[in-house]
Amino acid sequence: MAMDELRKNGMMNHLLGALERGEDIGHYGRLVFAIVARHFMTEDELVGRLANDRDFSQEDARTLVEQVNAHDYNPPRREKILEYMQKQDFPILPDAHDPDAGNVYRDLDFPQRVYDHISEYHHQKAE
Repeated sequence: MAMDELRKNGMMNHLLGALERGEDIGHYGRLVFAIVARHFMTEDELVGRLANDRDFSQEDARTLVEQVNAHDYNPPRREKILEYMQKQDFPILPDAHDPDAGNVYRDLDFPQRVYDHISEYHHQKAE
């Protein structure tokens, strides 16, 4: 069920496919994947998926997931993903020229607390 939900988004489908093939999706690819996917799968499932990256161990994956959870990161906006892509070889977005690529909020339904957190951030920023 979680995989079907994540595959609704082109970027997440792209990252899942690369991980299934054992590709190295790069530091920022793993970070984006963990930040988004943690809302759709258990911690152990997420660690297992990340550990499929040929350059990332099970221990590394668990550490990354723990860090992402501890910081409670919101899923990144397209602009941030584009910044991340400039810092690594693996293309996080399968088509960076598509203006909808990387918009996880368009394709995925996150828990209400994610939207509340974003709203709170914007409210604090406005003050």
